[in-house]
Amino acid sequence: MNDKIDEIVKRNFKYKREAYIFVLDALEYTKRKLKKADHISAKELLLGFKELAQKEFGILAKIVLEQWGIKSTEDVGEIVFNLCEAKILTKREDDKKEEFAHFFDFEEEFIKKYQLFPKEEIKKNIRTE
Repeated sequence: MNDKIDEIVKRNFKYKREAYIFVLDALEYTKRKLKKADHISAKELLLGFKELAQKEFGILAKIVLEQWGIKSTEDVGEIVFNLCEAKILTKREDDKKEEFAHFFDFEEEFIKKYQLFPKEEIKKNIRTE
């Protein structure tokens, strides 16, 4: 599999090797979480991808993903279809790249919605004297 990923990266250098590995990790993470052995939908994968990125990289998720070339959910779809083309993953006839389009905004999910602590927790621990 590693050789196939290296070949994809040589042909399409838009995404780094780490991007492909992370999408595969997100796929496995999501399958385990949903207790599914086979196919998952684009929606399921993208939700798992987002959750894993937040767990692994925290507030730096957007920056790390962008360094690997992943700037949108469309990029995740492009990577999935590149992996299918290389026969690392399989797809169904009704699977389409468009299912990955505009699913969520990286800025919104990885930056604006990110909080280390709930606001109530912060307020509770601030002295008001």
